[in-house]
Formats: sequence, C-alpha cells, structure tokens
Amino acid sequence: MRIGILLAGHFLRAETGGNPDHDALFRGLLAGHGFTFRTWAVVDMDFPESPEEADGWIITGSKHGVYDDLAFIAKLEDFIRAAFAANRPMVGICFGHQIIAQAMGGTVVKFPGGWGAGHSIYDFHGETVPLVAWHQDQVVEPPDTAEVIATSTFCEYAALLYGANALTIQAHPEYGRGELSALIDIRGPTMDPDVVSRASANIDAPIGSAEVGDKIAAFFKVAHG
Repeated sequence: MRIGILLAGHFLRAETGGNPDHDALFRGLLAGHGFTFRTWAVVDMDFPESPEEADGWIITGSKHGVYDDLAFIAKLEDFIRAAFAANRPMVGICFGHQIIAQAMGGTVVKFPGGWGAGHSIYDFHGETVPLVAWHQDQVVEPPDTAEVIATSTFCEYAALLYGANALTIQAHPEYGRGELSALIDIRGPTMDPDVVSRASANIDAPIGSAEVGDKIAAFFKVAHG
C-alpha cells in the first residue's frame, strides 16, 4: 500500500539537517507494516495531481493555523474533499486533524484555554493512551460526519473517525522524547513559562506512540480493503 505524506509544515531545523522532518517521523512510526511512501511538501505548494496518486494519505502537523490566509491551505482543503469523494483514506495529525475537520464543515479556533504541550493522557473509548501534545488550536465543533473516538481533560475532540474516509488525532504519535525536547528548547523561550514547565516535568514519561502507530496502520489496511 502506497502512502502519500502531505507535509503541511517542516519540523524544527529539518531543512538544515538538525532534526528529521515530519515525513521521516511518520515513516519511522509506520515501519514494519509493509507500506511504501512518497512525500509532497504542500506547505511549499508541492501538491499531488490527484488523490489517486496514493492508496492513502497522511496530513502532518504545521506551525500554521488552519484559519490562516495562506494559498496552500485552501488548496489542501480542496484536496481533502476530493480524497473523500475518491474514497482514498486519510490520516490527519494535529494541523492535519484540524484541517480535515475544517474542510468537512467543522470549526477550529485558537483555544481560549491556551496550550496543550507535553505528555498528555487520552481516553480512546476507555483505553488510556499517553501521547505528546503540542498545540494551541483545537477543533471546537466537529463535522456532522465525524465520530469522536478519543478525548482528554484538555481537548474534548482529541480524535475523530469519518468512517473509512479519515482518522484524525490532535496529539503527535510521531513525536518522542527527542522531538518534545527540541520543541521545548527552541519554542519554549517564547512561550508561557508555566506551559514550558509542565511540558518539561514529564518529558521522560512513557508514551503510546507504537500503539497508535498500529491503530493508524490498521485503519489504512481496513479502509483500503
């Protein structure tokens, strides 16, 4: 199964070789499941010709907000709706979670409660899964077609399922301790010290990245048939 990765933003220092970019992190997360991958940097206006160029799609995180007036965002929303129409399954992470919701009629805002950052606990229908969060925006009204499949005390709509069309997650299963440490080091000095302190306090806590990677792989395989 060929997975297209739509790079909606570059990870810190990735362009200068300081950190792996988001596409490399997803290749690692989904290693061993028999997928092949190709990346399109949509944030740089590099788009596939159509959803049929891959069997499934991943939309990554980004420093941008889905409500920003940027050319790639409107074009990405059009691509999302085309993928739904073509029955090409998608996975959206953080920004990807938000832009799929927005494209399909939901509402995303800069959350009045502030930042979700660091080790966070999510309830997937009674299954507790710890993951790394790093976001200030949230889906506050999901589309009518979305089922809420995970929540947390900070994020009510933490994961959404759109039947066989899309699985979206607000947290970052592709992030581990190294990525969180880089975010704290580079972004932390410009953020609320209390947010940074909370993110730093549990930096070594176990996370369920492998478990969620298996969920993503299973979603793609079932949706692809």
